[in-house]
Order: sequence, then structure tokens, then C-alpha cells
Amino acid sequence: MSAVVIQDLCRTYGLRRGIRDINLTVHPGEIFGFLGPNGAGKSTTIRVLMGLLRPSSGSATIFGKDCWSDGPAIRQHVGYVAGDVRLYSWLTLRRGLRMVSSIYGRDLVPGGMKLAEQFRLEPDLVVRKMSRGNRQKVAIVLALAPEPRLVILDEPTSGLDPLMQDTLMMCLREQAGAGHTVMFSSHTLSEVETLCDRIAIVREGQIVEDSSLKALKAQAPRQIVITLQPEQSAATIPWPAGVVVKMLPGGLPREPATSSGLVIPPSLLARTCILELLGSSAPFIQWAAAQKFADVVIGAPALDVLFRKYYES
Repeated sequence: MSAVVIQDLCRTYGLRRGIRDINLTVHPGEIFGFLGPNGAGKSTTIRVLMGLLRPSSGSATIFGKDCWSDGPAIRQHVGYVAGDVRLYSWLTLRRGLRMVSSIYGRDLVPGGMKLAEQFRLEPDLVVRKMSRGNRQKVAIVLALAPEPRLVILDEPTSGLDPLMQDTLMMCLREQAGAGHTVMFSSHTLSEVETLCDRIAIVREGQIVEDSSLKALKAQAPRQIVITLQPEQSAATIPWPAGVVVKMLPGGLPREPATSSGLVIPPSLLARTCILELLGSSAPFIQWAAAQKFADVVIGAPALDVLFRKYYES
């Protein structure tokens, strides 16, 4: 049974755009990323899944149960962190774990305390004295402590420092490794790129891409930096098929570069070519070896270039 199935889901807010014609399937044990800018429809979709919003049309199920009519039964198996975490000012992590324990009918305090150590939380500090990041961590621990079959996180790294972001990613990998399912939304490419098995990209309330990370990388261009030998001229080089020349020696772009992040020493700029390569790098490597360039650097697939095209088109 699929963990999440969404079919032709629409949710409108009067004349305001919400989400429309959303179709998704999330499989058990999968880490699924829901990627898009603020206002794209990620939170609306998640709120429908959690039974907090009723669909205008279409359907959403979790473990075969309808998210609206079977909400209470579903939430027994789902750990959820909202995008705008709000906790009682008098709450402490220990009190929260006791409350969640009573809901689930088993003692979650020992496991929750282990998570508290990982996230460097003081279990008896009240929420009103916590920073935003610590409040976020309390919500994450309360969601993970029951070891739910499905974890749904809406922008979970908001307010977390880089070290705690790494801790969260490690915990989510452990959840997936134990057969649990993880679905989380983000507007940060690096989060989904390093963690997810599959990614859906949402734009203006609609899904514009739903693919495995491997498939997306196959579509994404690689950036290549070539340093010519002093006697070589870029004008005489027969560039192979699949290569787009982005910059020629001297720093004059052939066309506007969409992604760089490169630091090229001024002394080499007069001998540097920047290319983009679509497809496998193996044929290009063979061709480049025969050209006897001074240096060739081939980058990883640039997913940011691919994603940017979805929002600029």
C-alpha cells in the first residue's frame, strides 16, 4: 500500500489560487521532497493531507484512508511539523513528551530524551524562554518520538543552524532506513538534493515535475572549465555535440551564464573556456583527452540550473 496517494486534488480560497490538479504517490520507505518557492502551494497540500483543510475536489489518502473523513485514525501514524510552529508558552519538552505518550498509549519519554540530546535541547526549559530554533527542535522531537510510519515536515529546517540541520537529516535517514516514510517541503535545493529519493516541483499550485533524483540529474547540465595550452586557440577547437559554450577566453561570455560559482585566477582567464554539457560525460572525457588541454574540470549535474528553468519559463 502506498503511504500517500493524491489524485486530481484542488483546493481554492474563493477567488484566490490554491492548488489544482495535484497528483502524487509517495511509496513506503521513501524520502520524498516537495520543492517550490514560498506561496507555490506546498503548505496547502500538506494541510489537506493532515486533514486541516477539506479538498475543493479530488482526493488525498494516507495508508489507504481518506485524509478528511479518517483524519483522527490517520494521525495515529503520522508525525507532523507545521511550517509555522506554535507551542504553548508553558510547555517544556518533557511535558510535551508526556502529553504525546498519553495520546499514543505508550511511554515515549526515554526515546524522546535521546532525541533531545541529539538536538541539544533542555527538556525542562519552558517554550516562552526558548529561541525560535529551539522551539522548532521541540516540534521536531515531538513528531519523531513516536516513530510514526509517516513523517510530514513543512519547511522543517526553518530557524535551525547548519549543525542542527545535519542532525535532522541524519534522523530522517534513520527513519527511512527503518522502513518509515518521510515527506518534507522545502524551498532550498541543497536540502532535497542531499536527502531525497524523489522530488516533486510545484509552481503556482501545480506540479511541474515529479521524478527521481537520478532522473533529474540526467536532465541537468554539467559545467565544464577548460584551461587551454598557451599555443591553443578557442576559435580552432571543434566543440563536440551536446556542448554549449558559455564563456570564451578573455572573460567575454558567448551568452549570459545561468550558473557559475567558479573562481578562476586572473592569470588563467585569458586561457579559460566555460562550457555546459548535457548528457553523459564519458564521450566528452574521451574527446577532451585527445585535445591535450592544460586542464579540464567537470562539475556535478547543476540541478539549480534545471530548477531555475521551471520558474523562469
